[in-house]
Amino acid sequence: MAESSEHLDPTSEISLEAVKSRAVKGIVVLTGRTFVVSAISLLATAFLTVFLEPAEFGVFWIVSAIVNFLAYFSDVGLAAALIQKKEVPQDKDLKTTFLVQQGLVIILLLILFFLTPTLTRIYNLSPEGRFLLYALGASFLLSSLKTIPSVLLERELEFGKLVLPQVLENLAYNVTAVILAWKGFGVTSFSIAVLVRGITGLSAIYFLKPWVPGFALSLPSLKKLLSYGVPYQANTLLATLKDDGMTVVLGTILGPAGIGLLGWAQKWAYAPLRFFMDHVLKVTFPAFARMQDAKADLRRSVTRSLFFICFLVFPTLAGLLILAPILVSIIPRYGKWEPALMALSLIGINTIFAAVTTQLTNLFSAIGKIKITFKLMVMWTVLTWLLVPALALKYGINGAAAGYALVGVSSLVAIYIARRFIKFSILESVVRPFAASSIMAIALFFVRGFLPLSMTSVWFLILLGIAIYGASIYLIVGGSIVSDVRKSISTFFSK
Repeated sequence: MAESSEHLDPTSEISLEAVKSRAVKGIVVLTGRTFVVSAISLLATAFLTVFLEPAEFGVFWIVSAIVNFLAYFSDVGLAAALIQKKEVPQDKDLKTTFLVQQGLVIILLLILFFLTPTLTRIYNLSPEGRFLLYALGASFLLSSLKTIPSVLLERELEFGKLVLPQVLENLAYNVTAVILAWKGFGVTSFSIAVLVRGITGLSAIYFLKPWVPGFALSLPSLKKLLSYGVPYQANTLLATLKDDGMTVVLGTILGPAGIGLLGWAQKWAYAPLRFFMDHVLKVTFPAFARMQDAKADLRRSVTRSLFFICFLVFPTLAGLLILAPILVSIIPRYGKWEPALMALSLIGINTIFAAVTTQLTNLFSAIGKIKITFKLMVMWTVLTWLLVPALALKYGINGAAAGYALVGVSSLVAIYIARRFIKFSILESVVRPFAASSIMAIALFFVRGFLPLSMTSVWFLILLGIAIYGASIYLIVGGSIVSDVRKSISTFFSK
């Protein structure tokens, strides 16, 4: 028993205790050290929405969706298979993955080039729009070159190193985009920014995790990786169809301006997820994969990681929805986004459920239950394609947002299925932070009605919200929350 508690299996790179330690530190480090950068990213978005028009944002959303859809076909799940693989990947595994991926990327870039005239005609793209299309294609190539070093760092749960390239490329992208938009470059601001981001991230990752690119073709290795990678990538395809594919379709229904408004609502409604959840998912996927045979540890880790996500996402979303009408009214040149406020609230419903179910599908993928994830993705994709376009045709952007909200509610099915495999505590992980966030939201909504429209009121509501949420969560959870915060701070500053 002592041996099994120390190592997951004889071929494991790191022990179970190291997995748990690095996972906790990885979550804290990724969240803490990128918090400021995420704030800068949101601040940059605020500036961009001032300097650019909804139609310009719409072009960016549509073109990005096209490239993201093509990017799905560039990996066939091999990177995820390398991360999930129990045994230590051999050099032939890495080089075979690199060869297959780069070959697919080149083919997809050629397809993008030949499709450009057709896409230009369908979406009435300007020369700036076509340049953005090519820039995103080049950025896609640069991103693919980072795959192997990133996989190696993720398998080792070395997220302190992995986060630095993300920090640098996000800073480079946001600073470049804001400056160029301020100078009047319009859509071209995005084009130059994505190229700067790609070069910066590629340089940083190879500096931190040197790996000599090479090509190999091991058919046994490829077959084994594809046995997991293909089902995994099928889920990614469905997610791409559900999200980016739907954006492409909505572009023909709502037009660039409508997509710009809907994209603004989605950007801010999903911001709490980008702030907090993405970091946890990146850590817990390889960590859960290493805990596949340690059920008790896995159950506790799922409960704690869900609590961490909900503890941060729920109050942030509630505060955002309360403050959005004030900010739209008082920020100069920001009134043009007022038509998207209802959509923001509706998509917020989707965010609440996504905070829970995204981690659960991440769990299924990590422990090899990839078929369950696939079935759930089929359900969500079908519902999205049935509800969102139909409601968008009838009610515009608010109809599309309502469709996304209804899809979010269907996530209750995923929670039910997950509980059959891992008996995590819904009360501890989800209900308690939701209750505390609801108390805060009700109080702020009531107080907001008595305050003038000013930045002073915004800051007062933020501070009041922090105080109410802190008191509520303490009363609901107990003193353990204080201990957890202290441990997180200690972990963040530890070597």
